[in-house]
Amino acid sequence: MTVWSVPLPVPPSEHAFKYRLVFVRGGQRIVGYDNERGKGDHKHLGAREHRYRFVDIDTLVRDFLRDVENAA
Repeated sequence: MTVWSVPLPVPPSEHAFKYRLVFVRGGQRIVGYDNERGKGDHKHLGAREHRYRFVDIDTLVRDFLRDVENAA
């Protein structure tokens, strides 16, 4: 997990954080959350990508850990 506080939002996100959280097993990304420039907040569950509604850092970590638990 890596979270940065940034002076300006990473478009199209509207909050002041840049983040990437990833769970890898056997060299494969199983769960990933990030807010890539141009894509905004989203998550990866296996090979599928889904939009993610960022609320705050605590919720981000809780949602990520829930998805990791469900994938295990």
